[in-house]
Amino acid sequence: MTRCNAIVLDRHGGVDVLEPREIDVADPPPGQVRVRVRAVALNHLDVWVRRGLPNLKLEYPHRLGSDNAGEIDAVGAGVADVSVGQKVLVSPGVSCGRCEMCLSGRDTLCARYHILGETTHGGYAELLNIPAANVLPFPEPLSFPEAAALPLTFLTAWQMVVVRAQVRPGETVLVQGAGAGVGVAALQIAKLYGARVWATAGTDEKCARAKSLGADEAWNYTTADFVKEVRDRTAKRGVDVVIEHVGGETFTKSILATSRGGRIVTCGATSGFKPEVDLRHVFFRQIQILGSTMGSKSTLFDILRHVAAGRLRPVVDRVLAIGDARTAHELLESRAAFGKIVLEHN
Repeated sequence: MTRCNAIVLDRHGGVDVLEPREIDVADPPPGQVRVRVRAVALNHLDVWVRRGLPNLKLEYPHRLGSDNAGEIDAVGAGVADVSVGQKVLVSPGVSCGRCEMCLSGRDTLCARYHILGETTHGGYAELLNIPAANVLPFPEPLSFPEAAALPLTFLTAWQMVVVRAQVRPGETVLVQGAGAGVGVAALQIAKLYGARVWATAGTDEKCARAKSLGADEAWNYTTADFVKEVRDRTAKRGVDVVIEHVGGETFTKSILATSRGGRIVTCGATSGFKPEVDLRHVFFRQIQILGSTMGSKSTLFDILRHVAAGRLRPVVDRVLAIGDARTAHELLESRAAFGKIVLEHN
């Protein structure tokens, strides 16, 4: 056992349930490594777990944090090609590695699939034990905070844009909530695949930043009717693909903005899980609504190659000390950030 500092929760609730504490972290068992976490990026998943989700069972004190970058601190028996002190990026999805789904590269469909910080401990602690299979090469020359801003959102966005929507060159893609981590990643990936990309965001400043990342058009959804804008620009046809992680009323409008035979890919619902849907728009126009969660571990190797080549890049809004976790959660909930909020361990 090794003592380390952490931010933990013992119950669900507001930001006040996040508490600093010293905890014990075991030596890594066979097949695992222990990572000294240098930076951990926030996701909306952190907020949902903190507040509480149906059927969510946690081992307390629980540590949030899916996106982690750091150095190998200790190596368990049977682990090769990894050395103490090595800089690493951590893949956030944990699966059994033995079932049909895992062996076919569809590990997100594994019955034992977990996400770090959700149903198993994450990087809101200085030390974190992970399977050796979750060790990724560190994306030089990025900093620890920049590297931590990559895994979950880029993996999720790649799965949505490339695997589920199968975006093709020349198609028009509407990225909802382009200021969020998934939106920032999806916008870049859709451009990488040759699409014309339109985006929505909650402020004029975020719209301008979306354009600086490659968006061809961007609308402030608080002041503009993006459905009208889409229909005006497409002679009422609509867009080929909508990348959706907002839910609520936005999802309802996304259906209206989609073309006949178009695809809507959804991975979340930050503004509401129960949108009002007129099914006539879905079946008469043969719209495909596709669910998506995370992506295969192997996909991250592709993503990291594009990052190394400068074709994709993480966007960090701000970096705070781990002790400011409550403030970071408040910022995330207020939607004040463009890109990722990252916490650094001392």
